[in-house]
Amino acid sequence: PTECFLSRPEEKQESTVKAKRRKKKKISDVLQKSAPKPGVPADLQNLLTQHFGENRSVIEIEELQLSDSCFLPANDLTHSFSSYLKEICPKWAKLRRKHQEKKSVVMLVLCSSALRSLELIKSMTAFKGDCRVLKLFAKHIKIKEQMNMLEKGMFHIGVGTPGRVKALVEQDALCLSSTKYVILDWNWRDQKLRRMMDIPEV
Repeated sequence: PTECFLSRPEEKQESTVKAKRRKKKKISDVLQKSAPKPGVPADLQNLLTQHFGENRSVIEIEELQLSDSCFLPANDLTHSFSSYLKEICPKWAKLRRKHQEKKSVVMLVLCSSALRSLELIKSMTAFKGDCRVLKLFAKHIKIKEQMNMLEKGMFHIGVGTPGRVKALVEQDALCLSSTKYVILDWNWRDQKLRRMMDIPEV
């Protein structure tokens, strides 16, 4: 009888070359290569256009445009917070004395978190003098407490987060008619290296 040999299937050689994965650009890498830039009016304009562009008509978007005369010079990153405020608001003492309205502030500072708000309040000591500062954020402070404080007391500066400020304005607890300055904490980055306008909730 003749012997029968089973032919083995040829083993395919595994391709050793794997498809190269595209390396995602990390914000930390970008920041290492580029120096921080101070915010300019165009940054805010572009942000507003991006945010409202899909839901608003061309005429409504045009109405949202702010002229450059609405903006004061941005911090060129050489100033401390107090020295920057002194430069943009040289007549602060006079403004502070004139302010008599309750439920309002002369200067509103918006930043991304409660912790950052506290940092800024500490760093403006040299500028604020003896004026009263109100914390406008949600961490450990109930909105009703802030509403009572605004109604009964008189405050010159409000420092807080956009979410809480919006809620107070919507409930008529905070009036912006006597607000002369709105400061945006534009360049500061949190632990995840996000600026205020990079946070979706904001």
